[in-house]
Amino acid sequence: MTGPPLPHYVPASATKDNLNWAELPVIDLSKAGTAQGREELMPLVRDAMHTYGFMYVVNHGLSPAQNQRIFDIADVPSTQIPGDEKKQYESKTWETGLYRGYKPRKFLYVDNGVQDSFEHYNIHHTVNNEQDHPIALRPFLPEIRAFNEYNHFHILHPILQLLALGLELPEDTFTDLHPFDNAKSASCTWTRFTKYYPYECEEDAKGANDVWFKGHTDITTVSILWSQPVSGLQLKDLEGNWRWVKHMDNALVVNMGESMEMLSGGYYKAAIHRVVQPPGDQRGCTRLGVFYFVLAENDVKLVPLVDSPVLQRTGIVRKCADEDAPTEKEWLNARTKAFGKTLPTLPKQANGDVVEEIVKGVFTTHYN
Repeated sequence: MTGPPLPHYVPASATKDNLNWAELPVIDLSKAGTAQGREELMPLVRDAMHTYGFMYVVNHGLSPAQNQRIFDIADVPSTQIPGDEKKQYESKTWETGLYRGYKPRKFLYVDNGVQDSFEHYNIHHTVNNEQDHPIALRPFLPEIRAFNEYNHFHILHPILQLLALGLELPEDTFTDLHPFDNAKSASCTWTRFTKYYPYECEEDAKGANDVWFKGHTDITTVSILWSQPVSGLQLKDLEGNWRWVKHMDNALVVNMGESMEMLSGGYYKAAIHRVVQPPGDQRGCTRLGVFYFVLAENDVKLVPLVDSPVLQRTGIVRKCADEDAPTEKEWLNARTKAFGKTLPTLPKQANGDVVEEIVKGVFTTHYN
């Protein structure tokens, strides 16, 4: 990717702290180009997404220099846009049920009266004309579009093929549900650039229990995170413990979301994860994230793929009756309009670990 010059983003060095790291499988995506390679990778991907819902992906085809370039671009919305211009492009998330533009800091509730300390900028994956963008970001839109296309066709599609094979379905089962640019029913996939900032005072950090983003599962079918060196991402393991996800140079961290869990009849697990403030030697650092959040086509009904021989053998777990199941767009809109808005009013469970709400007839859990 080449384009106009811009300031170089320099992240903090990777932590040297000895943390409780999660052990995740590493998937060599270069092997997915052949039937033999897919046969080798399929059980690794299937088992990873059936348990934690997380894995690393390496050898995805983009170089470290291309990786650095997208992080340079990702830093533009947080550092190159004046505050008054940011306000012009604030997302109307709770009104529209869509992620477009800025989410400002102090928008979401964390805990004990503390609001969040991060901002993000969201871009529809086609970078289409339905969304205008801040002036400083506009020269880089062609590169963002090219980056999104690469993510979609060269990273997402091979992963979707492996997930279909893991359910013993035709390998194009999921790719057919995820078109990139369909004029009839364009999907709601989006790119996100996020900047996490230290809390303004230690009192807020303590009130939030050092959590930047509460424990949750993604709305998505698949979430793709470009690994970066400031530690903060944690997953909840099978024993209920929070474990850190370690940085791996020029690698991706991929997890399953709620939409895939519903389509797979509960076989692939929506990964429970959160973001916390960095460990001791990175304390006080900002954290820049690059994400590609994937959803199926708008009108895909989120019901289990019952033709799967795997589901017929292992059983199907439904979140709601098939006749009540939302479409992908209905699920996105409902979850997005509710996310964070009702948290301060929801009662905690007896152990204080979770709060639950019902969205479109489906139980949705937030983790404290």
